[in-house]
Amino acid sequence: MSSYGGSAPEPAPEPAPAPEKKKRVGVKMTDKQKGDLTKHMEKQKKAGMSGSELKSHRMKMMGRMRKGMTVGKAHKDIMK
Repeated sequence: MSSYGGSAPEPAPEPAPAPEKKKRVGVKMTDKQKGDLTKHMEKQKKAGMSGSELKSHRMKMMGRMRKGMTVGKAHKDIMK
């Protein structure tokens, strides 16, 4: 036993619960948007983007297009 003369150690405080993630409801791309994005990605592939760059670019494009941007506007926004 230790003889430090103090009281029993206090229990650690409980961690706060993690905030719940909100689901995106009704935020889907139209068939036209999907087709436009596919064409855009083919152009990027031919321009020499690597596989990991293509994936990153596609994810960024999809996020912006779901918010209502066109392919051109989304690409400009990413490439600033």
